[in-house]
This record gives sequence, C-alpha cells and structure tokens, in this order.
Amino acid sequence: MTMQNKRLFIILLISLSLLLIPLVAMSFTDAINWTIADFIIAGSLLIGTGLTSEIVMRKIKNINYKVGLIVVILIILILTWIELAVGIFGTPFGGN
Repeated sequence: MTMQNKRLFIILLISLSLLLIPLVAMSFTDAINWTIADFIIAGSLLIGTGLTSEIVMRKIKNINYKVGLIVVILIILILTWIELAVGIFGTPFGGN
C-alpha cells in the first residue's frame, strides 16, 4: 500500500471513528438524538473535508499555500457544522 493510499484509508477511518462518538453516546443519553440523515450529512462533511485536504496535500507543492488552504477547508467545515447544529447565520438549514 502506497503512502497516498494509506492517507486515504486513515481519512476514512478517522471519519468513521468520529461518527461512532454520537452513535455510542445515543445509547447512554437522550440528549443526543441523531437520525440517519444526521449521520449521512456528518459523514459527507467529514469525508468531503478529508478528501479535499488530501487533494490539496497531493497537488499543492508550496507548503505555505498547502497549510493555508487546509486551514481554510477546516474553517469551512467548522462553520458549516456549527450552522447545521445551532444556526449561527440564520439560514433555513440551521439547527434549533
């Protein structure tokens, strides 16, 4: 397995591991109530962010641009996640 394929495997493994957190937590508390749609959206966001970061790591040679783009990708993920959870921007997709 090449290094690039290992990174793809790690991205998928981390994404799935992060999705296990709310799945396990739902069995211990009623405060977390995710539906299948929530898991699909969260999985899409996590895997999409990971794959986009992988593309940046493969294609961009300048380390400063690489780090900057990955930071921007992570900020977009965080803002999207927060919007979907609590609706900080007031879009129709926001939580609440």
